Amino acid sequence: MIQPKVLIMMSTYNGERYINEQVDSLIAQVQVETQIYIRDDGSTDGTMEKLRPYAEAYPDRIHIRSEHNLGVIRSFFELMRSSPPMFDYYAFCDQDDVWEQDKLIRAITLLQTKNAAIPLLYCSSTQMVDQHLTPIGVWPKVPQKPLTLHNALVENSCVGCTMVMNDITFNQIRGSLPSELNELIMHDWWIYLYVCTFGEVIFDEHLTIMYRQHQGNVLGGSRDGLIQKWRKRLDRFMNGNNHYILSRQARQFLTMYEDRLTNKQIEEIKGLLHILQKNAVRRTLYACKTPFHRQSFLDDVVLKFVIIAGKL
Repeated sequence: MIQPKVLIMMSTYNGERYINEQVDSLIAQVQVETQIYIRDDGSTDGTMEKLRPYAEAYPDRIHIRSEHNLGVIRSFFELMRSSPPMFDYYAFCDQDDVWEQDKLIRAITLLQTKNAAIPLLYCSSTQMVDQHLTPIGVWPKVPQKPLTLHNALVENSCVGCTMVMNDITFNQIRGSLPSELNELIMHDWWIYLYVCTFGEVIFDEHLTIMYRQHQGNVLGGSRDGLIQKWRKRLDRFMNGNNHYILSRQARQFLTMYEDRLTNKQIEEIKGLLHILQKNAVRRTLYACKTPFHRQSFLDDVVLKFVIIAGKL
């Protein structure tokens, strides 16, 4: 039986502490034929020293390169740009998690139930764990609303390290990488937005990744309680850290893909962007009837508040 060919793309940065566990779990994937491309984003610790023995032991399977620091978004897009378009499926990978042996084949099995002629994307919930792999929670929760443009433009419901793309998604994104990466919030959000708009996203509630939370995480899930979580959100908003990031990304998306969007999609995106220039009364009326939504009730309330404030 011919096994699906999967390219795993990993970006590393100062990940020496947990990198062995992550790579070991990639090698252990079952019922798939994998290649692992690793781009080190300018680590200053022993990450490369930990990786070289793997490349030597699996020279036809594991490929590593050490390059200058680009940051997480640019590093993952560089991996996409430089990876050969010769695989059936493509997966992103963090440097500090642990994958269950059936992570890839489960994703592929679900993807194969869908229309292979359109962009497809698999993502899932994760088993959040502490640095010792002790379970501490499940994140994110299974979305209760449709995974469409109306969600993806204002919320990322897909965790990057769970993503598995079909070849159409990979090749279409790779063929039109964003030119203004400073306008993007995250690489995985951009891909989620693209597939929600032009294809189909599968969200799996089954847990096949131990998603490690530790002080060195670049990004990740949150262990905060409800009060602490909302206090941090309020602080970020009051400090202006998240002002206009959604509208900037939406504007970039519209610029890149307007010729492929439907008239209704164009009208809705432009309506969201234009309302931010109107007065508070107009913004309030729009927020009450906007087609764009987030998954949870409270997050949706925050979205409406940000629209009313004109700080999207």
